[in-house]
Amino acid sequence: MSTAVQQPDHAAAVAAQSARFVDLVRGADLTLPVPTCPGWTLGDLVRHCGGVHRWFSALLLQRVQERPAVRDIDLRLPESEEGYPDWLAAGAEAAAEVFAGLDPDAPMWVWGADAHARFWIRRMLFETLVHRVDAERTLGLPSAIEPALARDGVDEFLTNLPFATPFAPGVAHLRGADRTIRFRCADTDGSWLVRLRPDGFGLVADEAAGAGGGAGNAGDADATVLAPAADLLLVLYGRTARTAPGVETAGDAQLLDLWFTNSAF
Repeated sequence: MSTAVQQPDHAAAVAAQSARFVDLVRGADLTLPVPTCPGWTLGDLVRHCGGVHRWFSALLLQRVQERPAVRDIDLRLPESEEGYPDWLAAGAEAAAEVFAGLDPDAPMWVWGADAHARFWIRRMLFETLVHRVDAERTLGLPSAIEPALARDGVDEFLTNLPFATPFAPGVAHLRGADRTIRFRCADTDGSWLVRLRPDGFGLVADEAAGAGGGAGNAGDADATVLAPAADLLLVLYGRTARTAPGVETAGDAQLLDLWFTNSAF
């Protein structure tokens, strides 16, 4: 696992990513298919992201201490998709108000590793960021992610993935006989070592964190993935192929196949 670094202001980043998302979809054709989310239209993508904002905000307002039995909340959807951009913006504004009155260190139920309110803010950030990229892909636009933000997203993904089985059943297949994969950022400090065990998988201390070298400089890892932080984040989320330019892989190809076949959520 990479050494501790200062995290971005997650609440401010949610607001910034949401504003970028709203600008993208305002006036866009919401019937367009989203290539990175098969079966979804751009309108579906907006509705999903706005629903996430409202659901997570409700959890934070309630300071839930155990897994909710239902997810029934009033999304306040507009009557037509023409109102979706304003609706998305309103949900982000409501989330910002919740964040402002929140103790991020308050204990809460979460599905991931960090059982505090801050988990949901960080999770909302990367839900919004990745779906903002989905919208850009739909509209044929380039995507840019700040390296420090992308690095934090890689850490958030790898830290929480072992807990994602309830909604990402493929994660249960990430098992191995003490096999390791190192994920490394090429443009910022960031190196994570994942160990697959017969009973599961998870991050372990990576003494080579921050070390230089390419993907071939794997140390004791059985396989490695090296890319600029933004590309590495999108590779992990299945938005960029691991064979894309700028992404280097080395080591056990079957181990990487196992990982990428079962790690998406």
